[in-house]
Amino acid sequence: MQPFSKRRYPVGIQTFSEVVREKYIYVDKTDLVWQLAHYAKYIFLSRPRRFGKSLLTSTLESYFKGEKELFTGLKINDYEQEWESYPTFRIDMSLAKAQESPQALREKIKFILKPYIEEYGIDEIGRAHV
Repeated sequence: MQPFSKRRYPVGIQTFSEVVREKYIYVDKTDLVWQLAHYAKYIFLSRPRRFGKSLLTSTLESYFKGEKELFTGLKINDYEQEWESYPTFRIDMSLAKAQESPQALREKIKFILKPYIEEYGIDEIGRAHV
């Protein structure tokens, strides 16, 4: 691993996998990710702009996908034993802003969901295809 002084800050980097793979400086709070996943019923992320909401949701996504290799050497390994993989949806609703009508919004949301529909074999009204 590079000396701490030679490592870069992840300015503008919003994906956990990139932070880990490119060896950016990372403040390990993955123990809190584990606690959120196992004890929180509802989570409302309220932080100012540029305060890590996207990186946190990306970390949660990697955790729920069971991407154990990304968490090597991090605190979460003291807690997690199973490393199961779950179907994971990460939806960026900023892609649907400024729609002119409810119908346009509905179509944009369908477009955003299309990769998940194809990946998980679910039709538009939520029935799984086997």
